[in-house]
Amino acid sequence: QVHVVESGGGSVQAGGSLRLSCTASGDASTSYCMGWFRQTPGKERQGVAIIDRDSGTAYASSVKGRFTISQDNAKNSLYLQMNSLKPEDTAMYYCAAGPMYSGRCYLASGFFHYWGQGTQVTVSS
Repeated sequence: QVHVVESGGGSVQAGGSLRLSCTASGDASTSYCMGWFRQTPGKERQGVAIIDRDSGTAYASSVKGRFTISQDNAKNSLYLQMNSLKPEDTAMYYCAAGPMYSGRCYLASGFFHYWGQGTQVTVSS
């Protein structure tokens, strides 16, 4: 079992920045993919960014160029640097871990097995 805990959310004005952090504990040896997802009430959980163990990354088009996902494998830690925040970035943000499928990581919630409790990000205009 893998336990995932994220932190770093908060309230910020549009144009500001936040950095989210996530740690994974337990047996994460098969979790070659880690990612950040976000969700607002009444909507499906949306992929934000993913990263593999070799630090290959993929981003949702809506955040590309503004957000950066990174990791410290030695610490089993994951980060999301969010710059130039917009009100539409307001959501509950979740850290997740899961395996590769067909040698790839996918920016879709169904491909991830372990989830954190969420941290709220609110961006005001």
